[in-house]
Amino acid sequence: MKRNVLYIEDNEKIGSFLKEELEQRGFSVQWLLSGEGADKEVNQYEIVILDIMLPGLDGFTVGKRLKKVAPAVPILLLSARTSIDDKVDGLQFADDYLTKPFHTDELVARLEVLIRRRGVTHSERILLGNHIEVDPDAQMVTDKLTGEEIILTGKQHQILMYFLRHPNQVLPKEQIYEAIWEEAYITGDKTLMVHIHRLRQKLERHPDSPEIIETLKGIGYRVKL
Repeated sequence: MKRNVLYIEDNEKIGSFLKEELEQRGFSVQWLLSGEGADKEVNQYEIVILDIMLPGLDGFTVGKRLKKVAPAVPILLLSARTSIDDKVDGLQFADDYLTKPFHTDELVARLEVLIRRRGVTHSERILLGNHIEVDPDAQMVTDKLTGEEIILTGKQHQILMYFLRHPNQVLPKEQIYEAIWEEAYITGDKTLMVHIHRLRQKLERHPDSPEIIETLKGIGYRVKL
C-alpha cells in the first residue's frame, strides 16, 4: 500500500535523489520542478513536500494556494532558510518545516507522523489479540496495555495492512512478497521472513509464541480477527 506524495523541487539533483530514496521506502512520488498547476492535482495525494526556493511562484505562495484548495492534505516545507521569521511564516500554512541539509530518515519520520495524523477522527479501529489496536486511516498502531504508539517501518506497515485487507485468510508467502515488493518471489528468499520476524517483535507479547501473526508451516501466514 504505497503512500502518494507530491514533491515540488526545482533542483534536479536533489529531486532525483530524494524521489529514489522515498520510493525505496514505500512511497509513490510525483515530482514537479515548479508549483505551476499543482493546485489542480493536490487532492490526489496524501502529503506534499514543498521546497521554498522555486522558479516563478515561491514555495510560500504555492503552499498557501495548495492549502486553500486542499486543507486536509499536510504540507512539509523544505528550505535552506533557518531564520525564525521564515519558519514562522511557513508554519502559518504548512504542517511542518524541515531545514536543509537533512537526513532522509528524519524526513521519512516526519512524513509518517503527518500522514498518521490525517483523518484520525474518521478511523475504524481494529483489535489484534487483546492489546494491539490498529487505526488504518490514521496509519497508527497502538499498544492498549501501555497506551504507547508502536512505530513500524514502511515495509512492516505495508505487510500489516495487507494482512488486515485479507483477514482470516491463509496467505502464501509468495503472494505477500509479490504484493508488497511488486516483483517476482525467488524461491528461498528470506526477506519476507525477516520482516515478519521484526514485525512480531513489535506486536506480539511473546514473539516466539505468536498469537497475532500465525505461521502455517510450508504455506504462509494468517492473521485472525
